[in-house]
Amino acid sequence: MTEKTDFPYLHGFNLTEQERLRKQSRFTEHTVYKDINLSSVKNLLEVGCGVGAQSEILLRRFPDLKLTGIDRSEKQLEAARESLDQIAYAKDRFTLMEMDATDMEFNENQFDGAFLCWVLEHIPNPSKVLSEVRRVLSPGSPVYITEVLNSSFFLEPYSPNVWKYWMAFNDYQYDMKGDPFVGAKLGNLLLQQGFRDIKVETKTWHLDNRRPGKRKEYIDFWHELLLSAEEQLVSNNYVDQETVDKARAELKQVARDPNAVFYYSFIQAKAKVI
Repeated sequence: MTEKTDFPYLHGFNLTEQERLRKQSRFTEHTVYKDINLSSVKNLLEVGCGVGAQSEILLRRFPDLKLTGIDRSEKQLEAARESLDQIAYAKDRFTLMEMDATDMEFNENQFDGAFLCWVLEHIPNPSKVLSEVRRVLSPGSPVYITEVLNSSFFLEPYSPNVWKYWMAFNDYQYDMKGDPFVGAKLGNLLLQQGFRDIKVETKTWHLDNRRPGKRKEYIDFWHELLLSAEEQLVSNNYVDQETVDKARAELKQVARDPNAVFYYSFIQAKAKVI
């Protein structure tokens, strides 16, 4: 989404958030891309490319494709151009455009693949986006969608202020016409828009005493993700600063707990245009 829209982006648009997005994409790369194969795609559409964090990975992993990224935020696109321009393997392989994903300025059958990652959760009308994606893809083109399922989050030991903050986090996103549970709905959304060969898989991060080092990494990662929405939630009166401060302290305590458990599942869908 864009700073110009009536539906503010949950995490904001400052430089700290832009760097967090790049860090997040690298941190989650192994899980997100484990089952993504775009090796046959030559002309990829990335919807909601933001600061180019996923674009960088796509261009590296699939060296034969050219990427067209669209986003509603010119500020994010400027950051993406600056970042990608510094990468040798991205040279002459990407085009970035400010565009509304519900009303794309592309011809039919213009692309032979599409990629969406952590995007539909922020968009008021995901069905319209997927309708446009199908229109601009040629027959047989694959589309990969990775999305949140925020109801799956679990943290042990019990941390009451983290849960209070998490409920405010999701309430704010929902009130801004986003959908923090859209991942579970991807199968229905793709069927409704006429996609075929739809596969929906659950990807899970479940960290406990079996991998204590990795567990701390993910709790610290989640800590940073949650608190990236602090300014939006406090300024819009969804949560008070005392709750934020207590949630921050609880997250630090959980990261040090010898019996901590972190669990979160997200959803990845693959489909084709027929």
